[in-house]
Amino acid sequence: MVSAKQLAADRKKGFLVGIDDYMTKPVDEEEMLLRIKALLRRAQIVSENKIVIGGVVLDYPSFSVTGHGQTQTLPQKEFQLLYKLLSYPGQIFTRIQLMDEIWGMESDTGWETVTVHIGRLRKRFAGWPEFEIVSVRGLGYKAVKKV
Repeated sequence: MVSAKQLAADRKKGFLVGIDDYMTKPVDEEEMLLRIKALLRRAQIVSENKIVIGGVVLDYPSFSVTGHGQTQTLPQKEFQLLYKLLSYPGQIFTRIQLMDEIWGMESDTGWETVTVHIGRLRKRFAGWPEFEIVSVRGLGYKAVKKV
């Protein structure tokens, strides 16, 4: 999204409605090209069904995470949640967005389910320095790649 609006509230609103990126006018052409390359990199993640972060590999077809000499097969929803967050590092997702996408809009489960799954993922990968799941107060969650 390209906009003349520069306030943090405007950017937050854009991300909450589902944009992938936000740039303000006037547009810096070099920055735009770097952002496009990042989007293409994420598109490649989708086509290969794998995410590689340093020595860690998330493999969608097997719901497995390999790293640090071990392979962990995660429950489906837990894996989908981690995969979603790591596919868009730095992007904030609300609990409702994650519920709708992973559990489906017709699901009867409450948003608390997301909180429980986030807690399980944090515990499972607590000693892994490659990434972290961060709470963004009042908004939701985001993944941070550290490699």
